[in-house]
Amino acid sequence: MRYKAIHDIKPKNSGTAKMFNNPLLDKLTVTHFSIPISMLVLFGIGFIYYGTQYTLLGINQYLILIISGILSWTLFEYLMHRYFYHMLPTNNIKGWIQYNMHGLHHEYPKDKSRLAMPPVMIIIIAFLFLFLFKMILGVYSYAFTAGFLFGYAGYLCVHYIVHAFQPAKNAFKVLWSNHAIHHYKDPEVAFGVSSPLWDHVFRTMPKKKTI
Repeated sequence: MRYKAIHDIKPKNSGTAKMFNNPLLDKLTVTHFSIPISMLVLFGIGFIYYGTQYTLLGINQYLILIISGILSWTLFEYLMHRYFYHMLPTNNIKGWIQYNMHGLHHEYPKDKSRLAMPPVMIIIIAFLFLFLFKMILGVYSYAFTAGFLFGYAGYLCVHYIVHAFQPAKNAFKVLWSNHAIHHYKDPEVAFGVSSPLWDHVFRTMPKKKTI
């Protein structure tokens, strides 16, 4: 099968994609957005609680670590979106990964059932990040990971809002406009979904704010 680059995928106004021919496996790839968001928030709270019970960090340290985790998420989100999700399908392996992780979302942007990772993947991701950050940060990892997961949950909220609702007359309008441009005008700009910060830093902000 020949896979298309993201910029060659034409968005459809309705329908949904099939990731697996097996109906049970395919069913496991869809979820209501509220489930993974709730799980990420609960995992974050759980990691904070565990950290307060088994480490001697102060409140100020926790706040700094949580905020650092949230900010780190926005950078991670940007880099993943730009360089991993939008990688060129130069072979079938890359093409399969790119399409199933992100290309199908560009093809069916109105499919609300695939705006978030399914619950099983959320569990794996949450504890994988905790493991990785613990190797690097030690006792500081619990609060940092919590912030990172809160950032992820915020991203999922924003992503659902900009796809499911009309643009609001508040700060979300900028995020909605940027993401709409990314989907329908130019997929090589506006990689930040929850924040335009890194698009400003790396100069990938769209030239026009509205469509």
